[in-house]
Amino acid sequence: MQTMMADNQLFIKNYSKGASVYNQNDSCKTLDIVLSGSLVAYSLSEKGSAMTMFEFSSGQMLGANLLFGDKHIYPLNIYCMSDARLLHVTQKAVCSFLHNYHFTIKFAGMLSHNSQKLNHKITMVSQNSLRENLLEYLRQQSILQSSDTIILPISKKQLADYLGVQRPSLFRELKKLKDEGFIGVSNRTIHLNV
Repeated sequence: MQTMMADNQLFIKNYSKGASVYNQNDSCKTLDIVLSGSLVAYSLSEKGSAMTMFEFSSGQMLGANLLFGDKHIYPLNIYCMSDARLLHVTQKAVCSFLHNYHFTIKFAGMLSHNSQKLNHKITMVSQNSLRENLLEYLRQQSILQSSDTIILPISKKQLADYLGVQRPSLFRELKKLKDEGFIGVSNRTIHLNV
């Protein structure tokens, strides 16, 4: 490992909250492991609306699906939601680490996890209405928080980006769900009546 660090095959870099780590169409040259902080991968439409595709937190990998593919280009923008620290690992170093069983299992697991998240996002965007996606998100948060009354872990702007809609559309749907008695809303606290 010391040799790899000396050869710049492994290096750690710190990023500030709001910093862009990669822009769409940047070349992927390293596998990145999040040591601390959180990042988000998002697409930006020509109209200027953002859609959050993935969120990455400590222990997760970025670029695993791109490093060995035909195209080594980031299809999304990636920025820091908080201060972050990343371990950058070159392709040569990854090839060396793939001889280690535990690393290979972790690497394959992360590829699978990212693939499942992508499949979920494709289903969400292509098949479901905003109402269905919003209710599914709220149900998932209810399960994660073990309560019918949840506190949104992200801002409503971030939730709109996650759902791929403009903020006014999200607010209209929240109001409709409240008016129809499905939910109660007080700032970031939402009570599910369903």
